[in-house]
Amino acid sequence: MEKIKFQYGSSSPFFRSLNKEVHEMMIIKGLLQKARKILYMKTLFYILLFGSAYVSLYFIDHRSFFSFALNYILIGLFGILLAFNVSHDACHGSFSRNKKLNYWMYHLTFNLQGTSAYLWQLRHNASHHVFPNVDGCDADIDNNPFLRLSPQHPLKSYQRYQHIYAIVVYCIYSLHWFLFKDLFYLFKKKVANLQNKKHAAKEFVLLFFWKAAYIVFIIVIPTIYGYQFGDVLLAFILMHVCLSLFFIHVLIATHLCMETQFPQTDENGNLPGDYYTHQLATSLDYAPANKIYNWFLGGFNSHAAHHLYPKLPHTTYPEISVLIEKKAMEFDIPYNKLGIIDAIRSHYRFLKVMGNSVDKGNNEISETNCMSQVKKNVVPNL
Repeated sequence: MEKIKFQYGSSSPFFRSLNKEVHEMMIIKGLLQKARKILYMKTLFYILLFGSAYVSLYFIDHRSFFSFALNYILIGLFGILLAFNVSHDACHGSFSRNKKLNYWMYHLTFNLQGTSAYLWQLRHNASHHVFPNVDGCDADIDNNPFLRLSPQHPLKSYQRYQHIYAIVVYCIYSLHWFLFKDLFYLFKKKVANLQNKKHAAKEFVLLFFWKAAYIVFIIVIPTIYGYQFGDVLLAFILMHVCLSLFFIHVLIATHLCMETQFPQTDENGNLPGDYYTHQLATSLDYAPANKIYNWFLGGFNSHAAHHLYPKLPHTTYPEISVLIEKKAMEFDIPYNKLGIIDAIRSHYRFLKVMGNSVDKGNNEISETNCMSQVKKNVVPNL
C-alpha cells in the first residue's frame, strides 16, 4: 500500500518565519512563563468550580426537580470546561514539563467525565493531529452510519436530511461516548491510520474501573444520599444532552465547515502542501485572539495555533494567533476565521452540502497507509 506523505515546497518559509517570531515571543519576551502561571490559575479555578457543583448536590436543599436537574447540568458543563482547560493541555504534554504530572492531571480530570482518557489520547494525538480531515487517516472523520463528514465518504440517501436530524445525533453524543464509543474503539482492529493496535491488559481494566467509578460518582452516591433514582437518572440524561450540545457546537466547526479543506493525495501518495500549511487549510478559528473565549474554551477557538503548537499551553494561543494571521497574509496562505455564530452556521451548511452532493470528492474511501507519518511529522516544541 502506498504511504501518505506531505510535500515540502514553496510554502515552507511560512512556518520558519512564524516560528522565529513565536520563539522570540515565548522565550525572549517571557510569554511562556506568564502563560504557565495563568494556566495553573485556571486549573485551580476549574477544579474548584467542578468540585463545588458536585458538592452542591448535597449542601443545597433542592426542593424542585428543576433545581436538582440544573445542578446536574452545571456538573456536566463545568466538567467539560475542566477537560477543555486542563485535560487537553495535559494530554499534549503542555500542562507541565513533568511527564508524570501531565499523565496524572490528564487521566484524573478526563476520566471523571466518564470517557476513556487512554483511548481518546490515542485517537487524538496519533491520528487526528497528524492528518486532520484526511479520509482514512483522521479518526475524527471516520466513516459512520449517521452523518457524512467527508466528501470522500459514500453518500447514503437519507443523509440528504442530515443537516436537520444532526441535532438529535448531537444531543446524545456524550452519552453514546460513555456507553458505547469507548467499547467500540477498544475492540476495533483498525481506526483510521491506527491499524492492528493492541492494548495492554491494564487498559481494559482501567476503562471498566473508570466507567464504574463514574456511575458511582454521578448516579449511585446521589441515590444513596436520598434522591429518587428516577430523578437522578433523568437529571443525568439532561446533563448529557446539555453538555453534548455545548461540546459539539464549540468544537465541530473548527474542522467541519464550508471553509476548511479535505485534502486528497495524488497518484504518488503526496498530500498538497506541507504539514504546517495543511493544519491551516483544515482548521477554522473563531475569535482566536479573544482572551475571554480562551479562558472558557481552553484555546479550542484558536484552532490553527493549537494544531501548529500543541506542545505550548493554550494560554499562549491568543498572541500566537495574531502572528499566524499576519504570516498567512504575508505568505499568501489561506487562513480560516469566522465569528462563532457564523462558524456554527457554516457547519450546518457543510452538513447540507455533504448530504446532497459528491462534488467535493469521490465516494471511495482511501485505503492508503498513513501510519508511517505518525513518527515522521514531529510537531514543533519550544
